[in-house]
Amino acid sequence: MTTLLISAGDASGDLHAADFVRAFRSKVPDARIVGMGGDALRAADVELVVHQRELAVGGLLELVGSVFRIAKVWRAMKRALIRERPDLVVLVDSGGFNIPFAKQVHRHCTAKVFYFVAPQVWAWRPSRVKKIAARVDRVAVIFPFEIEAYQSTSLPVEFVGHPLAEALRTCADASDPGAAREQLEISGDDPLVALFPGSRRNEIDRHLPVQLDACAKLHAQSPALRFAVAVAPSVSAEQVEACIRAQNLPASIHVQVVSGRSREVMRACHVAIAKPGTVTVELAMLARPMVVVGKVDPLTAWVLRRSVRVPYYAMPNLVAGRLIVPEVLQEDATGPAVAAAVFEIMDGEAREQQLKDLAEVGQVLGTQGAAERASEIAGEMLGHASH
Repeated sequence: MTTLLISAGDASGDLHAADFVRAFRSKVPDARIVGMGGDALRAADVELVVHQRELAVGGLLELVGSVFRIAKVWRAMKRALIRERPDLVVLVDSGGFNIPFAKQVHRHCTAKVFYFVAPQVWAWRPSRVKKIAARVDRVAVIFPFEIEAYQSTSLPVEFVGHPLAEALRTCADASDPGAAREQLEISGDDPLVALFPGSRRNEIDRHLPVQLDACAKLHAQSPALRFAVAVAPSVSAEQVEACIRAQNLPASIHVQVVSGRSREVMRACHVAIAKPGTVTVELAMLARPMVVVGKVDPLTAWVLRRSVRVPYYAMPNLVAGRLIVPEVLQEDATGPAVAAAVFEIMDGEAREQQLKDLAEVGQVLGTQGAAERASEIAGEMLGHASH
């Protein structure tokens, strides 16, 4: 029996990995697949040795407070590697965990290593390219410009398209917010401002207070606006609700908390306030105007400013090669600043321009079949290993 060990350490990686698993099982129905992931992988009949929520923390210094939990995840995955002796190890994003873990693969078994959704080595810490090339057998990237980062190596790298393209293509009524509002039981026609604070616990603490403060400023100027916060599967609704209570918003503001239905919230919204990351890609593909808000620990920000090699943090801006969605970052990320950026794209010329720019980004990212091609690569690797 073919055995795969999969390692997906965050919420978006969990979704991409689940699509990959379903595509792979269509070719190898009796494959046994174990590893780290979340609810999406569990629903795809993957045996979880550890839930990815244990790894749901981002940043550099932010990792310090989670060191014992991360060590627990590391031990569980290492034991699974030794116990299962997989034929293939599939790594999905989460470079901080998966690049070191790839080294353990070669120490403890003979499995080949496939990196599907490679980490963003083109953005910062380019030294990781050499580590990936030394520890990984094949790489699949989801943005066409990523291939260039590996040109100095002999590592086989292939652009497979973005995993979200297929999922969002089949997203019913993607262009009609009314249907999504009905599913979320949001009555009336008043514009909805959607909040996407992140999929990690520390991201909620950093981003949501700023986003909620922006909501208060928006409500003061336009009381008819509606608000909803999308809660990722890797964080608890209780944490989000506690943050909302701590913000002491005016009684006239109601912020709807929606768990596990981020895409419905995206489809329903008029404007989104989102942290940098995969959510901005989804919003771009759904042509939803957005303001991107990012905050990290001040010392982490100091390190990033000296190591990040790209001019923007939001993926739509990186794909477009210019600033098409506002980025409100770090010290500038205040409620009034975010609210002002949101008002700018509520209607009028600025909104129309962003919609036009997002449509162009959506075309670039619209290559479909990423999971299918990734599963073909995995099959090729297993076929090669069997000779």
